[in-house]
Amino acid sequence: MKTTSVIMHEQGAPEVMRLQETELSAPGASEVQIEQTAIGLNYMDIYQRSGAYKMSLPSPLGLEAAGRVLAVGADVDGFSIGDRVAYGPVLGAYATHRNVPAARLVKIPDGISDEIAAAVLMKGTTVEYLLNRTHKVSKNESVLFWAASGGVGQLAGQWGAYLGARMIGVTSGAKNCKAILDVGYSDAIDRNSEDVAERVKKLTDGKGVPVVYDSIGADSFDASINSLATYGLFVSFGATTGEAPPVPPGLLQHSGSLFFTRPTLADYIKQRSDLVHSANEVFRLVSEGVLTVNINQRFSLDEVVKAHHELAAGTTTGSTILVP
Repeated sequence: MKTTSVIMHEQGAPEVMRLQETELSAPGASEVQIEQTAIGLNYMDIYQRSGAYKMSLPSPLGLEAAGRVLAVGADVDGFSIGDRVAYGPVLGAYATHRNVPAARLVKIPDGISDEIAAAVLMKGTTVEYLLNRTHKVSKNESVLFWAASGGVGQLAGQWGAYLGARMIGVTSGAKNCKAILDVGYSDAIDRNSEDVAERVKKLTDGKGVPVVYDSIGADSFDASINSLATYGLFVSFGATTGEAPPVPPGLLQHSGSLFFTRPTLADYIKQRSDLVHSANEVFRLVSEGVLTVNINQRFSLDEVVKAHHELAAGTTTGSTILVP
């Protein structure tokens, strides 16, 4: 079988990505072959393509997709030809067809489209581990969440509101501020025109918030530290503006006996039982209408360079998918 996939022979600007047609072998032991119908776009893809994360070259790209099972290899239980499935993160998602380890697959429930599954799985499981396991968000708790108008941010606003938390979102511009108020955030802060920490202190009567979720990195570090209450937790889970600076113990001490953590999705879903539990929670909340997935951008696979340019420029909102 032929497959068309995206390959890079060097890391750098989006133009390093090239479409390539190759022969796809039959699925090996413990693998499933998929005809892909929708591919999720994530900021992690940019880290890997740009060189922020070192890759063994030449390398495929993409971490998340949905599709239909075409064939199953030996020792595969629980999946059959014709099943609708999704996965993430498994490198090589930018492709029309591919083989995937069965242990990384989950079935898509009836009532959830392939596009929604591809758009929500990695972002949704990220929000699940952040709000349920890295720090268990509780009712009436104030939470500061950066990049609130992005795919992860929109889901976090809805999920946090479902848990009864007061979600304070940081985004850019009046339009995005209004948009995040419509997806669960109690308060919106415009980072372009407001001092984030100062606004947080006003919203919390000078106390600050017990937890900050920061995917921005270098540019937001000081504001996040200054937004935390005594004993607060700084959750640094991304670095769209570059890695956060080293955190000296004295800074945490003198800023209110703070805690700092740098979690990653790969650890939180390393065990299959954790992956299945997290995915099922995401799909449950989508099915119940708690989570609405806003797919605001669609690109064909051969428009992947344009898609990366727009995601990196911060002009996208909600989720973005590639259509093979």
